[in-house]
Amino acid sequence: MKKNNKISELISRVESGELDLSTAFAELNLYSSDANFANLDHTRKERCGFPEFVFGEGKTAEQLQAISQEIASKNDPVLITRISANSADFLLKIYPDAEYDKLSNTFLILPENFKIKKGNALIITAGTTDLPTALEAKYTLTACGCRVELAADSGVAGLHRVISNVPLLQKADVIIVVAGMEGALPSVVGGLVSCPVIALPTSVGYGTSLGGLTAMFSMLNSCASGVTVMNIDNGFGAGCAAARVINSQYKDIRV
Repeated sequence: MKKNNKISELISRVESGELDLSTAFAELNLYSSDANFANLDHTRKERCGFPEFVFGEGKTAEQLQAISQEIASKNDPVLITRISANSADFLLKIYPDAEYDKLSNTFLILPENFKIKKGNALIITAGTTDLPTALEAKYTLTACGCRVELAADSGVAGLHRVISNVPLLQKADVIIVVAGMEGALPSVVGGLVSCPVIALPTSVGYGTSLGGLTAMFSMLNSCASGVTVMNIDNGFGAGCAAARVINSQYKDIRV
């Protein structure tokens, strides 16, 4: 029985009272991986709008190969974040058409028929040193099938740089604002646009930046109402959050 038919059957059995939710979820787990080191969630795309992605740190190259092959077999994009250079080189021999970004330690394999056709996300960074985190968010949005544009080095130390990007800011469906130091840029951007703003603190800065805590606290206390704040250096999480926003706005478009 095909996966979607199986899910529909389970929903009907839950609605009729034949199955309880715990049993239904247990049966859905049949679509997970049976590898002894990974239990892949092959129904995440139906639930969340994007497939399961891979956190590469701490995994061996062989484990990443097996996980990648299983995800790719479902015709889903393969996104590996925080991958080591050695593991990336190993996978590039197997997937020569993959994209490996050394700056963000991100590895991306897209299916042949994959199309970027949803929404208009913008990522703006305060400085050049925020790019690794910003690029992780960018590749995540790409893997989610979302259009994304990057405006780098537009921090508040030169306010004219922010102002020059106002046309880009105002046409975006969602904006990820990446900043370290004092983390002021999201407040400025949040006062210029009506779309959702996701503040992404980075660990960039001198001593009292406290590894990104100062930027995060500043963003949490932003006077621009409604700004959402992510964890420090979590470009992947910011990308997924932005993809959820875009998916909610473009429900009729499937990648």
